Amino acid sequence: MMRLNRFLSAAGVCSRREADRLIEAGRVLVDGHPAAVGEQVKEDAAVLVDGRHVTLPAAHMVFAYHKPAGVVCTDRDPHAERTLAAELAGRTEIPEGTLLKYIGRLDRESEGLLLLTDDGALKRALEAAESHVEKEYLVTTDTEVSPAGLEVLRQGVFLEELGITTAPCRIRKQDDCLYSVILTEGKNRQIRRMFATLQVRVIRLVRIREAGTELGEMAPGALRRLPEEEMKALYKEAGIS
Repeated sequence: MMRLNRFLSAAGVCSRREADRLIEAGRVLVDGHPAAVGEQVKEDAAVLVDGRHVTLPAAHMVFAYHKPAGVVCTDRDPHAERTLAAELAGRTEIPEGTLLKYIGRLDRESEGLLLLTDDGALKRALEAAESHVEKEYLVTTDTEVSPAGLEVLRQGVFLEELGITTAPCRIRKQDDCLYSVILTEGKNRQIRRMFATLQVRVIRLVRIREAGTELGEMAPGALRRLPEEEMKALYKEAGIS
């Protein structure tokens, strides 16, 4: 037996807090009756959310996806020409009925590695500010950044739009206008905002690594399921045994 909100979280539907809101709104049925907050359910209970059957996965899954530029990380957006949900719909690599959530979104213009999982606990652990999980990006700019400017970015800069100072990061110049940037946080459009403080515009941003999982040679739109050993390493990075 387990609490219903934990069941929904383990099934990858949403966080426990969000699950309680769904239950309170009458959107969850258990064995044919309206669910109650705090209700205990069996692992094989018939649970429906908005009429859709939800089950616990036999084993959690994590996928690496090469998000192309132009794809919006959302299920529904009437203004988006391409959404993540639409791009993944009908993919044979994903077992039928699996509900995947992205870990740490990439904005529409950005591309590269996006991790997807049905494990809500893993998603929250990797997205938590205190996790300090590394994310590596290749950043192409419209003009070369001086060594002094790079050092300013490494130390952390104040982002007026967000009202925060970024954490120290690692930046390595790879070519005239190409840089490797490694962050341990992921604020909204952070890298673009960081370079903008130096009046430098990011014209291409590709995430090539998160924790120990790399984009490698995956083509845009490609999807692969992480093997067991890579999964174990990712869970270890997230602090989940």
